[in-house]
Amino acid sequence: MKALLIGATGATGSDLLQLLLNDEEIKQVDIFVRRELNVKHEKLSTHIIDFDQPEQWKALVTGDILFSCLGTTLKTAGSKEAQWKIDYDYQFQFAKYAKENNVHNYVLVSAANASAKSALFYSKMKGQLEDAVKALKFLKLIIFQPPLLLREKTDRKVEVWAAGVINIFNNLGFLKSQKPVSTKVLAAAMLKSAKVYKDGEYTVVGQEIPRV
Repeated sequence: MKALLIGATGATGSDLLQLLLNDEEIKQVDIFVRRELNVKHEKLSTHIIDFDQPEQWKALVTGDILFSCLGTTLKTAGSKEAQWKIDYDYQFQFAKYAKENNVHNYVLVSAANASAKSALFYSKMKGQLEDAVKALKFLKLIIFQPPLLLREKTDRKVEVWAAGVINIFNNLGFLKSQKPVSTKVLAAAMLKSAKVYKDGEYTVVGQEIPRV
């Protein structure tokens, strides 16, 4: 099986990349990144691309399954327009070219409470992306809507604080569906679902993720 991955430089993407490289059923892994990674493996092909120049790379988007972990925060992006370009435009165009190149399976990391009808910018953006990729009609489409993600050795103070607050509520019996999930658990669930789920359209939410 040949796997394609975008978002390999992020926490979930880097965890997933290691799983793909170590998996015997995966014979080749192609990653599409804006800068070189310090990862070498006989199965790995790294494509350094400009996402704004699809004519230069769209023909390379060929394989059996596309994993998308691409995404950024509003703070990092600097504006809603910049975040939209990364979280929606880049992801959708990659999915579109994959479908055109007969990649039949797609696994996407979305967000909790994603909905095109949401009044919140981020949730609405993610919901619109979900609707757009559903319209492409992949043979198998698996969308993950994770709760707060825990990154190993994170330096994001807000993330640590939020996880602590949610854990307090969890211990009191509340917000069980929003219990944080580690990026390693999410990455493992993405790979496993790609193998065991039959053709169709799936949305995996909250505490369903560790049980995949």
